[in-house]
Amino acid sequence: MYTPPFFKPDRAASLKFAEERGFGTMCAFDGHKPIASPLPFYLTYADDGTPQAAFHVARHNPLLKLADGTTSWLLAVNGPDAYVSPDWYVSPDQVPTWLYQSVHLTGPVRLLSDEELVLQIDTLSDKFENWLLPKKPWTSGKMTAGRLEALKKGIVGLVMTVEEVEGSFKLNQHKSDADYTAIANALGAQAHADARDIAQLMQDVRPEAFANETNKLERSVP
Repeated sequence: MYTPPFFKPDRAASLKFAEERGFGTMCAFDGHKPIASPLPFYLTYADDGTPQAAFHVARHNPLLKLADGTTSWLLAVNGPDAYVSPDWYVSPDQVPTWLYQSVHLTGPVRLLSDEELVLQIDTLSDKFENWLLPKKPWTSGKMTAGRLEALKKGIVGLVMTVEEVEGSFKLNQHKSDADYTAIANALGAQAHADARDIAQLMQDVRPEAFANETNKLERSVP
């Protein structure tokens, strides 16, 4: 992933972002063309601290043929994104751009055993059920044994050993405070939820810019 230095998050921030999103597009090359599947996942860590992305796919997914433990796969994890109009800048001679967050995890993928798959199913559902609290979490224990076993036969558990972590958080960090706050305010006024999310992220990244803006407004009031 090409990332200018001022948009590049550190490794810890990239992994935290990927784990919190928990959904991405897994991609691999079969020698003739790329293959990709959108899927949920969760991160774990080996004893030596190496990140691992655990997930599963349908048994007939063509990605499975590439899960040999050596072929490198790519997991692309995207966050909110938003278009920026040049008209929103304070400075003249600006161009259209797009703000976004994205992380790429790369590494080989191996198959999980049946026992590991059972743990993965429960861990994955628990991760996302916790997003719905205070709803009582769903667990696989609510299913009949026969139904659960039938469904398990239709999927295959996988885990990626993450060898490379790349991130790009493009939030106009290189712009002046005046342009930065103008863009964030314009995005915050848009109807699209992603635009408002980007606006909030910009405020979180440079709160001092908005504090300075507030101070200037207060000083201008007679």
